[in-house]
Parts: sequence; structure tokens; C-alpha cells
Amino acid sequence: MADAALGSRRVVLRLRVRRWFCDNPNCSARTFAEQIAGLTSPYARRSPLARGMLEAIGLALAGRAGARLAGALGLPASRSTLLRLVRALPDPQPAGVAVLGVDDFALRRGRVYGTVLVDITTHRPVDLLGDREADTFARWLREHPGTKVICRDRAGAYADGARHGAPAAIQVADRWHLWHNLAQHVEKTVAAHHRCLNATEPVSPGQLGQLDQPPTASPGPAIDVEQVATGAAAARADSRAIVVRTQQRYAAVQALVAQGKGIKAIMRELGLAKETVRRFVRASSVEDLLATPRAGRPSILDAFTPYLHQRWNQGCTSASQLFREIREQGYVGSLGTVIAYVRPFRVTGATAGAAPPATPPPPKVRHITGWLLRHPDTLDADEQLKLEEVLARCPHLDALAGHVTGFAELLTGLHGDRLDAWIDQVERDELPHLRSFAAGLKRDHTAVVNGLTMPYSSGTVEGTVNRIKMLKRQMYGRAKFDLLRKRVLLA
Repeated sequence: MADAALGSRRVVLRLRVRRWFCDNPNCSARTFAEQIAGLTSPYARRSPLARGMLEAIGLALAGRAGARLAGALGLPASRSTLLRLVRALPDPQPAGVAVLGVDDFALRRGRVYGTVLVDITTHRPVDLLGDREADTFARWLREHPGTKVICRDRAGAYADGARHGAPAAIQVADRWHLWHNLAQHVEKTVAAHHRCLNATEPVSPGQLGQLDQPPTASPGPAIDVEQVATGAAAARADSRAIVVRTQQRYAAVQALVAQGKGIKAIMRELGLAKETVRRFVRASSVEDLLATPRAGRPSILDAFTPYLHQRWNQGCTSASQLFREIREQGYVGSLGTVIAYVRPFRVTGATAGAAPPATPPPPKVRHITGWLLRHPDTLDADEQLKLEEVLARCPHLDALAGHVTGFAELLTGLHGDRLDAWIDQVERDELPHLRSFAAGLKRDHTAVVNGLTMPYSSGTVEGTVNRIKMLKRQMYGRAKFDLLRKRVLLA
């Protein structure tokens, strides 16, 4: 029988024990061996000490890596043996938890998700559930009474499950998720107003006639203007079709929600994916679905703008000629893009004015969003200067910065009593995306106020989710739920 290694050398015990026979013909055990307490177990070929060491290795490293370590320690075992030992461990019996943290994790990203439950007080995982449905979470709470506080994200499923499974428990919206939700709406707002940073000086009414005049033509290959116009019209038609389809789906989903139907029923009736239905259900308006942060992306013309400015100031004011020149340098865009870019350079009269110096493009949406969400003390001098220039050029972004600072003060200072005043200030400004965020806070008002007042947060839950990701990588993404559950709860 194998025992624990001695000095990394394998140890084998040779035992002499008595063998017993049963004279009862109805007994299934006709013969059995004498057991030595603390050293042997029925049918086992390892001592309890050796088995315990292999179980610990399997819980820590799973199959392949665990087998390599076990061999180096003088306890040779295959990866299948290690996994079999882990699966044979008794299932943990979770007890009631006073302060419970809940979040989801991906078993197969985008397809299969589970739920992790963590004791916020001890930072220990309590249980893993095979899905993230409200009924499953509510059933677990009813089977394990005693939960007084539930710290969760903004997902509606966990809110409903907590409401039905532990109606007396206090629900707390996690502060990290609140800040993350705010960041998403801040990015949409910055994208919506990013064009303000590209705006040129206002054009006087007397200049409008000149701006509408076509550029001076120069000899050269003909440009298929009809083809360019047809392509633009097709792009506009596709865009309008997407808007109409989104509006129709939003109306259909909201009508079914008003009838009291759940997400699964809406999925079956409309033939939509679950995440699509969930997104349409959570949206406060169709504008939230149509708005996407697409501004701030590099233009196909960016690499050629210095050359265009140079040639314009040298006297070449024909957009067609400039188009042909940069096309020889590798430009693959359209003539219309060049015409639109040089149009502000033209001034009243027959002569052309000088183009302004080529200026660098404005900061990208993600950079501005990051500056707004970071503490001012963490910005260097260059970032502070660029942010000040951005806020000076767009009053909407300036107002947005004030609201972000105000919410950060609520979050870090636990001033939940000021939330209503912050929401009122947001609703008075013309910032639709931030209004949408405020509307979501009002729908989950009690939990949000608790999250901005009570000291509980889901930081330890997020740490457990990261640990689950690491365990999945160790098992090469092929871990079954039962094995993953035991590794998380027992390791």
C-alpha cells in the first residue's frame, strides 16, 4: 500500500492482516480484510495521509499540473486519478450567511453562465449555482435562511431573486458596478458631443453661397459622381432601415413587458436572442439603443491632411486635383470626403483664402472618458491641459464633468442621502445618456441608496470571479461544473 513520500522517495507499506469470512449465506460480504485504524480503508491502495496529499494537489492544480507535481514529490498519480479523487470528496454543505455577495461568471463566455455566492464577512465562497436565473437564486435563499444583507450588481435577475427568496433582506447595489454603469453612459455622452471638438469657426450668412459653389475643375480623369451619390444614398437607406427595425423591436418588446411577460417568453415569441431582449427591456428609451460611441475614430483622410493644407496654401484649391494627388499617395477614400474637408477653407469672393495650419485631431473618446473618470490628482500636466481645452470647447462636456465629480463624491464619501439632489441636477441638463443612467438609479433607488450609504461592496466577489477564471484556465476550459464547484469551495 502506498504511503506519503519520505524525502521525495516513494514509500510502500507491506502489511500482514487477518482475513475474515462470513458464514451467513445471505450476506453479500463473503470475505473481508482486517482494517488498521488510521492507516487503511476498505478497497483503498493508499494510506489516508497519501490520499489527503493527492486531494490537496488536485484541488490546487487539477489534472495535468497536479500529476507533474505529485510525481516530483514521490506520489505518482495520473491526471484522471487526481480528478477522480477530487470528485469523490464530500459535497460542501453551505449554511446561511448574514451578509451575502452574489455575481455571475461565465462557464462558456456568451453562452453558459453560473452564479457565485460569497460570504462578505469571511471572504469565503459559499456556493456555486449552475445558472443566473432569479428562480434558482430565490430557491437557494429559501433553503438557506438567515441572510440579512445581499450585495449585488444591477442585474434584474438577482434583484428579483432576492426579493422573492429573502424579502426581509436589505439589498445593496455594489459601488463598483454603479461606477462602471456611470462610465458606460459617460462614454456615450462624450461620443455624442465629440463633434463639438472638431467644429470650425461659425460661417457668416454671406459665406453660405460661396460654400455651395463647386470647386474649380482641372483637367484629369473623370470622376463618377453619380456612383458616389448612389453609394451615399444606399448607406443612408441602410442606416434608416436599422433605425426603423430598432424602433419596431423596442415597441414590440415593451408591449410584451407591459403584458407581464418575462424575458424567456419574449425570446420565444419574437425569436430574438436572450441578451438582445434583455438590452431592449432595460433601455429606458429607443434613443439609448440607437446611440453608440462611434465618434473619435481615426479618419481615412488623417494621414493626408498636412499635404492638403500645404497644397492649398500653395494655390491648389481644386478638390478634384487634390483628390487625384493624394490618391497617387495611397488614399483610398472618396472625392466627397476631400470636398467636405476643404469646404471650410473657402472664403467670400473669387479668390481662395489660406487654409489654416494643419492641427492635430482632438483627443479620442476613450481618452476623454478616462480623464473624466479619473481623480484629478492622478492626471499629469499634459492631460489636465487637454481636458481643460475639451471642457472649454463644449459646455455639455463641462456639465458632464461636474456631474461625474458629484457622483464620485457620493460614492467615496458614502453620501447616499444626496442622491436625489444629484439626480435632480442631472435631469435639468440636456444630457440624455446621463438622464438614462439617472432613470436606472431611480428604478433601483432603495438598493442604490443602500450601496451609497452602507460599507458593504462586492470587491471580494469580483476577486472570487477572477479566481474562477484562473481555475478554468488550469483545466483548459473543459472543467465540468461539479469539479469547478468543489475546487472553488474546498481549495
